[in-house]
Amino acid sequence: MPANFLPVSKAEISRLGWEQPDIILISGDAYVDHPSFAAAMIGRWLEYNGYKVAILAQPDWKNPESFQALGKPRLFFGITSGNMDSMINKYTARKKLRSEDAYSPDGCTDMRPDRATLVYSQIVHSLYKDVPIVLGGIEASMRRLPHYDYWSDKLRNSLLFDSRAQYLVYGMGERAILELAEALDRNPQSVPEDIAGTCVLTNSAASDGIILPEFHSKYSAAEFSEMSTIYEKQYRTRVIYQKFAARWLKLNPPSKPLSSQEMDVLYNLPFQREVHPVYAGKKITAFEQICNSVTTHRGCFGGCNFCGIGYHQGKSIQSRSAGSILKEVRELSEKDYFHGAISDLGGPSANMFGMYCQQKIAATCKRTSCLYPAICPHLSTDHKALQNLLKKAARVPGVNHLFVASGIRFDLALRDIDYIRQIAEHHTGGLLKLAPEHKSSRVLELMHKPEFELYQEFLKLFGKYSLEAGKKQAVVPYIIIGHPGATLADTIELALHLKRENVKLRQIQEYIPLPMTASALMYYTGKDENGTDIHIAKGRELRLMKALVQWYIPQNRKLVIEALNNANRRDLIKFFIN
Repeated sequence: MPANFLPVSKAEISRLGWEQPDIILISGDAYVDHPSFAAAMIGRWLEYNGYKVAILAQPDWKNPESFQALGKPRLFFGITSGNMDSMINKYTARKKLRSEDAYSPDGCTDMRPDRATLVYSQIVHSLYKDVPIVLGGIEASMRRLPHYDYWSDKLRNSLLFDSRAQYLVYGMGERAILELAEALDRNPQSVPEDIAGTCVLTNSAASDGIILPEFHSKYSAAEFSEMSTIYEKQYRTRVIYQKFAARWLKLNPPSKPLSSQEMDVLYNLPFQREVHPVYAGKKITAFEQICNSVTTHRGCFGGCNFCGIGYHQGKSIQSRSAGSILKEVRELSEKDYFHGAISDLGGPSANMFGMYCQQKIAATCKRTSCLYPAICPHLSTDHKALQNLLKKAARVPGVNHLFVASGIRFDLALRDIDYIRQIAEHHTGGLLKLAPEHKSSRVLELMHKPEFELYQEFLKLFGKYSLEAGKKQAVVPYIIIGHPGATLADTIELALHLKRENVKLRQIQEYIPLPMTASALMYYTGKDENGTDIHIAKGRELRLMKALVQWYIPQNRKLVIEALNNANRRDLIKFFIN
């Protein structure tokens, strides 16, 4: 087999001298041995702890025999749709097939099924009824509860009920998957039900557990809202149960965040940081996008209502040590595919590295966001450790340029003006991407995003420091249209700003309700967090909204006029159409 990759075939397993793997990980992604790819991270972690791990990447769900390619594992099958939710990976906001799958060889779009985790699990169960199945990854994590499914436009049950799996690991998973492997290794016949970061099915609910409204086929919007609210308030610290038919879904609290030392161990595992040779001659776009980047931390305490990162990676920032990160930068600089530029040094929000709750209650705090409606006074917002890391990484031999491209929280950055100066002077490749998401204060409030004035304040400082450094640089804003509560009037307010500033956006994100998020609850119920009715844009109205913020495209002229007519703003037609 290729040196130092996890095995992907029976021939490779045989060359290792194994009779059978302990664990087989089935993934909807191609196998890339890099820490940014979930199957590789979990596989290497289990290998480090003494388990024989093989990877079955992108089996053909139309041919069940392909799921037998590696044989039967001794302990369990671990199943994930891959780094992305399979439905988001395959479909646009308008439910059209995407033209490329970045995690498949040569962008092929037919390498994974819809609802991949569910389909894989059902096939494996039919073939190996006596082997436990463990679900994991973002798709399973965000479907651990009954949830609104945008693609079928209905409520769906917890993935654990529908999949016929025994366990669901949510979150990043290293603690839970290892504890589960050790428990099954000790006693394969015993079902461990109390592991943090897992969900299981059980026959009864403990008397001290939190009980959610029982799920059934005619679940009302009110019941769904009550369920979501209770779970949000309690899941970080309490065991939660929900009945369905004759069984109970048991949702254990999240795993503890990893320490800096534990993060270092993970990222020091023997990743090849390459695509497996079985894909020789083929392009894996997702790898090419991240191969020259380095992850500094996990987690996000931003708490944006439309985002699932906090539910999956957690609210506590889990940072690697500077030494570990610099070691990876040095190793990256020696790769054949590295040509002197680190494309990104960051995490979910680049400038949360090293930040923490000074009260040490991040894992149990009831606030969904440390930044909204205002930055928590207990949050450490010092950027000095990050600034020093950027300086040291930029000085590594072979590194000519170091960029920050993973997104900056501008409200945080305004707490440390020197950081903004450093980003402008040294770490922007001409364009800096920021995410104000909208202009309307009302929409931003529904999103739990900072005030637009803070974005403008950041722009002024960034422009000032770029000019002083003699650099012609600009900020590209990320914008979401169609978020619950947003109207044509709100979108016109946004479009007016973009037109006045001559900001011509090529990419606009149309809102997609992600399972389990607060915004998805708003979308389904038509109510905000206070229970007040809000507008939900659908169908042609979304087309009109997109045309407004891309007014400069000639094909959008008629749509812009239609939007302005519908909003009784004919006075603006000449402003937009000239």
